[in-house]
Amino acid sequence: MDSKVPSAEHGAKGTVQAGLKRPPVNVSDTAPAPAWVRFLLPSVTDLIFLILLIALTYGALASKLLDDAGTGWHIRDGQRILETHSFPRTDSFSSTMNGRPWYAWEWLFDLAIAGVHHRMGLNGVVFCTALVIAATFALLFRFTVKRGGGLPVTVVLLVLSIGASTIHLFARPHVLSWLLAVIWFRVLDSSESAAPGKDRRLVWLPVLMLLWANVHGGFLLGFALLGLYLAGGAVEYFMSRSPVETQLAVSPAESRQTIAKRLKHLLTITALALLASLVNPYGYKLHVHVYQYLTNRFLMNHIDEFLSPNFHGVAQQCFAALLLITILALASARNRLRPTHLLVIVFAAYSGLYASRNLPTSSILLTLIVAPILSQRIAAGVGHPARMQRFFSRLHLFSERMDKMEFRLRGHLWPVALTVFGFAICLQQGRLGSHQIMDAHFDAKRFPVQAVNAIAQRGLGAPIFAPDYWGGYLIYRLYPQNQVVVDDRHDLYGEQFLKDYLRVTHVAPGWDRVLDEKHVALVLTPTESSLANILRETAGWQITYEDPVAALFERSK
Repeated sequence: MDSKVPSAEHGAKGTVQAGLKRPPVNVSDTAPAPAWVRFLLPSVTDLIFLILLIALTYGALASKLLDDAGTGWHIRDGQRILETHSFPRTDSFSSTMNGRPWYAWEWLFDLAIAGVHHRMGLNGVVFCTALVIAATFALLFRFTVKRGGGLPVTVVLLVLSIGASTIHLFARPHVLSWLLAVIWFRVLDSSESAAPGKDRRLVWLPVLMLLWANVHGGFLLGFALLGLYLAGGAVEYFMSRSPVETQLAVSPAESRQTIAKRLKHLLTITALALLASLVNPYGYKLHVHVYQYLTNRFLMNHIDEFLSPNFHGVAQQCFAALLLITILALASARNRLRPTHLLVIVFAAYSGLYASRNLPTSSILLTLIVAPILSQRIAAGVGHPARMQRFFSRLHLFSERMDKMEFRLRGHLWPVALTVFGFAICLQQGRLGSHQIMDAHFDAKRFPVQAVNAIAQRGLGAPIFAPDYWGGYLIYRLYPQNQVVVDDRHDLYGEQFLKDYLRVTHVAPGWDRVLDEKHVALVLTPTESSLANILRETAGWQITYEDPVAALFERSK
């Protein structure tokens, strides 16, 4: 989803048609710093990595990573893979779906996270997730600056992207999709600055897809980006007026022949990526399953993360700010935007407005494209009052100085040191000497921790009906002693089952019939829920445990 743009990395000169790239920072025009300084002094990229890793591991955001119970079933699924040495094909966690086909499309993540959990417990799970997230946004900053984003502008948009991503900041496989999306875009976009068929980096896309299709369903984003780049290239092909092939750096004069060669090469890469995506335990059936899941209107309209964002939240407001900045950047851009980048912006904006779960990747894409446009406009400073021009000029000079420093500092000592330190702490159960500095756990105010302790102590072995957002935690704590009736693997349960589930949780007419049909003998529900209130008044059910978070009901014998 891009058209040809002069590369900041290759130093291409000429018209910067897209307004997305600028000549590379010349790091040789001033005296170089001593080698030991370049090795010890952290770059801005390093600082972003360090701040995020500390905040997500030891700081205020650490507890948020385990706010989603789905982490629990991912760990148990990975343990099952390790124990059976086979891919999961049928469900064993649910009493209602036991033995039925299950597409565990995130099996590779599950396998890895189970290995981490076995060696380092939940501390390791949180730390490794924090590593991925920190690396994602550090690379996002680095790549954006390389594409022409000025440091101040890029930092502002990066902060907004991080803020928008807090809506889905959990220790689950989608964080790998964030990282892969950043790398995927970088490889795909930078290929346009090379001669058609000459950029060997594109061959990494099928390799990345081989990984992506086995860790998260977000691999579809990779194909969406490929499709947008192909569409953008087609638009350029039909808009091209020059019959003579010219230098690639001068994008407006690209000949149709040059564009056609580039499109053919990208089509080949797309075909190889599609073949790579079929290398998974389920083959083409995985693609069919994902398509059926994402096109089920009932599921999309009733699963919270697929609903449109509510802009009263902080994360949603950060995304709204990004959208407003995008509009401002497009309105002020002096040069025509490449069709590909325009398509990416439209796609990112629409997908973010369509579903809350898309806010992180949409914010990432907007940052990558908009920061260079806005930075170029600030650098130009044309059309502003004299005072504003002086301000923008100083801001641009400061940005250039920081850019030069950024690309000189290549030691990355501190990120490496903090990573090694973090693994050492995890291997010591979160302790540094006599001090407990890491203690990752599921929040007892959010999950039925004490109630589950009571169930385990009493040895109750019946399947448990609980809210789907508790199901993963119950699987983590009680499997195989107890199965769940439902959890958050909504694609496994399907539309009709979830309609019955909602009937029970909303205490709609026929709710008791559903519990009878599912042979439910244990119900664990939030203490103040409608279901808890009606079960207290329903003959045949008795409350056997209660605390401020959860109430346990057993069917009378």
